[in-house]
Amino acid sequence: MMSNPAPPHIVCQKLSKTFKDFWMRDRVKAVDAVDLEVRPGEVFGLLGPNGSGKSTTIKMILGLLHPSSGRVQVLGRSPRDTEAKEQLGYLPEESYLYRFLSARETLEYYGKLFGIDRRTRLNRIDMLLEMVGLDKVQRRPIGEYSKGMQRRIGLAQALINDPKLLVLDEPTTGMDPIGTRQIKDLILRLKESGKTVLLCSHLLGDVEDVTDRCAIMFGGRVRKAGTIDELLARQDETQIVTHALSSEEEEQAVTALESRGLTDVSIRRGRQKLETLFLDMVTQAQAEGVATAGAGNAGTVATFLTERHADAADAKPGSSATVLDDLVQDEPEEPAKREVVVEEVKPQPDAAVLSNLAEDNPRTEPEKAPEPPRSADPPKKPADRSVLDDLL
Repeated sequence: MMSNPAPPHIVCQKLSKTFKDFWMRDRVKAVDAVDLEVRPGEVFGLLGPNGSGKSTTIKMILGLLHPSSGRVQVLGRSPRDTEAKEQLGYLPEESYLYRFLSARETLEYYGKLFGIDRRTRLNRIDMLLEMVGLDKVQRRPIGEYSKGMQRRIGLAQALINDPKLLVLDEPTTGMDPIGTRQIKDLILRLKESGKTVLLCSHLLGDVEDVTDRCAIMFGGRVRKAGTIDELLARQDETQIVTHALSSEEEEQAVTALESRGLTDVSIRRGRQKLETLFLDMVTQAQAEGVATAGAGNAGTVATFLTERHADAADAKPGSSATVLDDLVQDEPEEPAKREVVVEEVKPQPDAAVLSNLAEDNPRTEPEKAPEPPRSADPPKKPADRSVLDDLL
């Protein structure tokens, strides 16, 4: 008996969004009846020119915009559900970061927002800074970073919570070819570990290198969708790839094909991509010890991102999942009560008060203590007459 396939991580059904003016009249229909499915463990590309509805669709998937009509689900829940957001990472098109914080302080801040315990948080920060190549400049304020370096720290903050679903909007904007290649390698590694990636980019070559399926939008609608091989296959052409041929062998091959009735036969020399040439040159310069003031080489992918985790029910105490569960549970657990023994001390009765109460006519006022006798004034000495005579 075959097991049921896992449900999609993102589902959009007839999703639409219309922006209205001050008088609530329809102004712009940014998204029009979009149907999308992003399956677990795949890299899905969302393509289209400016104004095609990509950003609006992403904002509805993230719960930042409410759709005018249609339905959207993320990880089987509403996009506004807290549990769905807890398992989602997002890198926006622009890096909105606190420019006076350092890279380490930025990751510390976002880690605390997710309720990650201190030991786990510090380990993840160290691994992420090394992974994006910012460990050597982690104490510098982000305001001093280049745009490419800010994109790197933005990617690190999107991964601090080890998300199941990662939404990347133009992740390689402002990056050099080295950083671009590293981001693409990271996306492929995340896919191998079972994570789902929604990638939005204008760099079609990058999308072609890493995505499994993609959808092309225009005018708020999905115009074409499918796997990369399905979309790019040419039915009217066949390519034959072989090792380098001599001029004589090329002529023989063309003659053999034309003798079978084939026309428009051409042979082209193989060529490498410009990206490959650039990276080879940089690798050679680094091997020669040439110094650079920019971001360093990216390290290995953080191990916590490539580990397959158990379900949320098996989350460890202190993790962000258990913290959220504790916050929303109906009856929080009461701390254990300590039993305190208090000895009762009985006051002793005053005998004088009891005897006074037992009399027939009790005294209403206490007797005044007798005043001590006053001592007699000492006798006055007679004035010295001789002193008075001298004064006169």
